[in-house]
Amino acid sequence: MLEDLIRERKAKLERYKKHADPYPAEVKRTASVKEAVSAFPKLAKSKKVLWLAGRVGAVRGQGGIIFADLKDESGQIQLILKKGETDNFDILKETLDIGDFAEAKGTLFKTKRGERSILAKQARIIAKSLRPLPQSWYGLEDTETRLRKRYLDTILNPEVKEMFVKKSVFWGAVRDFLKQENFLEVETPVLEGLPGGAEAEPFKTHHNALDRDFYLRISLELPLKKLLVGGYEKVFEIGRIFRNEGIDAEHLQDYTHMEFYWAYANYRDLMKFLPKMFQTVIKKTFGTLKIKSQGYEADWGKPWKTYDYYELFKKYAGLDLNKVSDSGLKKKADELGLKYEPSAQRGRLIDLIYKKTVRPKLVEPGFLVNPPVEIEPLAKRSAEDSRRVERLQIMAYGTELGKGFSELNDPLDQRERFEAQMALRAKGDKEAQYLDEDFLEAMEYGMPPAAGFGMSERVFSVLMDKPIRETVVFPLMREDKK
Repeated sequence: MLEDLIRERKAKLERYKKHADPYPAEVKRTASVKEAVSAFPKLAKSKKVLWLAGRVGAVRGQGGIIFADLKDESGQIQLILKKGETDNFDILKETLDIGDFAEAKGTLFKTKRGERSILAKQARIIAKSLRPLPQSWYGLEDTETRLRKRYLDTILNPEVKEMFVKKSVFWGAVRDFLKQENFLEVETPVLEGLPGGAEAEPFKTHHNALDRDFYLRISLELPLKKLLVGGYEKVFEIGRIFRNEGIDAEHLQDYTHMEFYWAYANYRDLMKFLPKMFQTVIKKTFGTLKIKSQGYEADWGKPWKTYDYYELFKKYAGLDLNKVSDSGLKKKADELGLKYEPSAQRGRLIDLIYKKTVRPKLVEPGFLVNPPVEIEPLAKRSAEDSRRVERLQIMAYGTELGKGFSELNDPLDQRERFEAQMALRAKGDKEAQYLDEDFLEAMEYGMPPAAGFGMSERVFSVLMDKPIRETVVFPLMREDKK
C-alpha cells in the first residue's frame, strides 16, 4: 500500500537525519551529466574529480556495491557506490530510494559492460523523496491523473518533457521573428473595465483597493490599437487571455495568445508576411516544414492557397450568403442539428454553419478571406463589397490557426457595429461585444490604417497533433473529489 511505502520512507528520513541534513541548502555540482558525458574520454583519462547531482532512478545491487541511475535535466549516467571507497556507503545503502535527489563526487570510468559511470568517493542525499514515483506502485496512465500531476508526467515520460521544451522554442521563435521585423513588444493590462476585442464571455473579479469590478481580458486587441493612435507603428504582445466558455480539444479558459498590429498595412500585406512567419517558427520548433496532424501531412513550405468564404459556404453549406435570409440560415442550422440561442442573429448562425460544413474541409495551409461583416465587428469593410470585410483566417488540418484583418479605423462605423453588438447583448447573447466608449474616443483622435493578426497556443497544439489541454503544463481541472 502507498501509505506503507510513505511510512517506510519517513522512517528512512529520520535515520538519515541522524547522519546529515537530507535537505541541504548548498549543492556542490561542478558539471551537468551532459557535460560529463560529452567530455567523457578526456575526463576519464585524466581522472578529474567531478561533482554530479540529479534524481536517482533505478537502484540495483546488493552487498558491498550499489548501482543507480543519476538523472538531471540534461541526461543520465550510472552512479556506483562501493563499500570501502564511498564515504557514507552504509547510511546510503539503508536510506537511498528511487526518486531521491543525490549528489556524488568521483571520477568517470567505463564498466566492463561499457556503461559510462561515476564511481563516488563521496555521496549524499540532497532532497529525500517521501513518496515513491508512480511507476513504483500504480503507474501513471490515466489522462486526468497525468494532467493533475504534470510534474510526475514529465519525470516518467521524456516525450512530454520534450514537448514543453518545444513549446518554449515555439513562442521564442515568434517573439524573435517579430522583433527582427521591428515590432515593439509591449505589456497591456490583464484587468479591464470592459472586455473587448473578441466575442466571448469574460471572467469577472473585484478590485478591493479601487472598489471596482473588472474583467479578465478576453483579447489583446483594443489596448494595442490605442498604441497605434499614440504613434507606435508596429506593436505586439504575447500574454494570457481568459474566456469563460466550454472546454474541448481546441479551447481552454486561460491560454497564451499573441497579437500584433501594423500601421499602414492591410490584410493583403499580412498574406505576404504570415507565410514567412509561420515557416520560420515551424522550422525552428520542429526542424521540418512537413507536419502531420489530424491524419493529414501538410507541407508548410509550399505556396498557401486562398479560399473565398462565400464560395466555400455555397459549395459546402449549399447556401448563397448574398441571398439567404435569417430564417433560411436557421432552417439550415436545424437540419444540421446545431444548437443556438433564440436570440441568435445572422452572424452567429453563419458562423455555426460554417464551422460544421466548411471548416473541416480546409486541410491544406491557406487563407480563408472576405467573410460577411456580421461576423467580424472590428474589421474594415471590403472596398469591392461593403457586405464583406477584409479578414483572413489561417486554415489547416480542418481548423483555424490564426486570424487577421484590415483594421476598422472609422470611429462612426465602429460605433454602429458596437451598437449592433449591444443590441445582441440585450437579447441575451453573453458573447456579444460591449460598446467601449474609451476605445471609441481614442479612435476619434485618428487611428492610422493598419493590419492586425492574432493566434493562440492552439497553433502549437495542432502542430503537435494533440488536444490543447495536453500541451499546457498545468491545465485547469475540475475539482478532484478524492
